[in-house]
Amino acid sequence: MSAITKKTLKGHVGFSNYPDQVHRKSIKKGFNFTLMVVGEASIGKSTLINTLFETKIFPEREDSVVTELSKGVEITTMSADILDNNVKLRLTVVDTPGFGNSLNNDNSWTPIIENIDSRFDSYLAQENRLIHSKIQDNRIDALIYFIKPTGHSLRQIDIEFLKRLHTKVNLIPIISKADTLTSEELVGFKQRILADISAHNIQIFKPTTTDLYDDLETIRDNKETLSKIPFAVIGSENFVELPDGSRVRARKYPWGIIQVDDPETNDFRTLRRMLIYNHMEDLRDYTNTVLYEEYRTQSLLAMGHFQDNSVFKEYNPALIAEEDRKLHDIKLQKMEAEMNAVFQQKVVEKESKLKQSEEELYSRHKDMKLSLEKQRKALEDKKKLIEANARPVTPMDKSKKKGLFNL
Repeated sequence: MSAITKKTLKGHVGFSNYPDQVHRKSIKKGFNFTLMVVGEASIGKSTLINTLFETKIFPEREDSVVTELSKGVEITTMSADILDNNVKLRLTVVDTPGFGNSLNNDNSWTPIIENIDSRFDSYLAQENRLIHSKIQDNRIDALIYFIKPTGHSLRQIDIEFLKRLHTKVNLIPIISKADTLTSEELVGFKQRILADISAHNIQIFKPTTTDLYDDLETIRDNKETLSKIPFAVIGSENFVELPDGSRVRARKYPWGIIQVDDPETNDFRTLRRMLIYNHMEDLRDYTNTVLYEEYRTQSLLAMGHFQDNSVFKEYNPALIAEEDRKLHDIKLQKMEAEMNAVFQQKVVEKESKLKQSEEELYSRHKDMKLSLEKQRKALEDKKKLIEANARPVTPMDKSKKKGLFNL
């Protein structure tokens, strides 16, 4: 790889204007964002989405609970072009009516997973075409999961759903209808939810901060966002007039009103800033570069495609020579290690033979010593036997001998 030299220009060249060019092109083209919402019937999905974008995304539905209960899990899609300060957004909302509403909710997440995978497959098929200019991107950029405000902890269906989806989509868990719980109950509920998420190694979307590029406002917003997860929100499409004459989105009760945008009562404003104002592009980018790439890799491997990474290496003679030298050094080290191993093996074998010879010599010496000892003992016994059997010689009388001659 060639070295990169950093230079500080003394004059103005003009490429610092490149972000403005990208901005102008983006404004002309517009943006796309696909959002999926998952939760039980009458949990406030349509109200929250309509409140988030301040427009009627979800149409009026009659007897929605009965419909969801009778048909099971379905996938419905709604799209709308929204214009905000001359910036056009094509918003697509994917609803999942019927989720969690059956008596037996086993595998109720299967149609949702299949829908997300089919969108990845569609994008992959378009990538494999010769012409890429007309690729339609309908991949899910974020999934808002509505947690029922029980005040206890995550239910088993919540845990199973989050475990199966967190590698496929950006998960944003929220506590819906937060006005049904007190402030103290919400604090404890959030802590137990986060404990369950951590215990099951579930990955949820969390904004990250880069001190080098992010401004102080973004850093502050990210810290506030992290402190609010999971978001406890309320939604309302109705406007209520306050005593000062201003009209706000709020829920009205006999005892008072709760404003949707009031950070003291719920996290709706923090959720909207994260989802739309600060991190909409981060959600799209993570979907494209991480979640989709992982799915694409596994799909291609399953089809028998393998990538030769050497094709993408930049040809650099100096780098190649350095790599060859390193490989040569590795081979020399390997040969040296093998030779040392052979030498050590020979030394061990020689020591083993010497030890065996020494033991054999010692054994022979011992045997010879015992044999000689037995021979010596046998000779001594024979000597004693001879000495015991020998008779003493009686000396002759001289006087008798002399008289004999005289006869």
